Amino acid sequence: MIAALLFVAALSADPAAAPVADPIARPAPIADTDLREFAAIAGRKVAGRPVSGPWPTADKVLLIARDDKGYPVVAASLGFPVRQSLPAPPDGTLAVVRLHQRSETIVPGPTADDLAFVAANKLPLFVIGEWARPAPMWEVAWVDGAVRFRTIGEVGEIGPWRD
Repeated sequence: MIAALLFVAALSADPAAAPVADPIARPAPIADTDLREFAAIAGRKVAGRPVSGPWPTADKVLLIARDDKGYPVVAASLGFPVRQSLPAPPDGTLAVVRLHQRSETIVPGPTADDLAFVAANKLPLFVIGEWARPAPMWEVAWVDGAVRFRTIGEVGEIGPWRD
């Protein structure tokens, strides 16, 4: 009798019956609000700080993920050569922040490399310009089957999506 009860209890607690989350699920192409706010704060904190390493004029790159409690964290911080396309980020990265030391476009904003990164990876990219204070910021994302970007203001206000 006890064995039968244990068998029934084991069947009712079968973990295979519970829905399993996909461990390789792709991150959302548009960042959640908390990721956007975290990227703005963390990214603008490092704006203007020097980069150490082999590239004296490197862009700064922050990889954003979530900790075990679900809060956004900087998973990695590194310098990357200017005017080079970013490689695909490691699994678990939810967004990328790239800080450009100077504007390379006539109208300040994301570069062609920034747009190509989002098109290839379908991952949100936040671009911060270190050439001005306060540092301008743009969110680049895969929206409606195309790469679009919008401005992120000093206090988190967002502008309309642009091509």
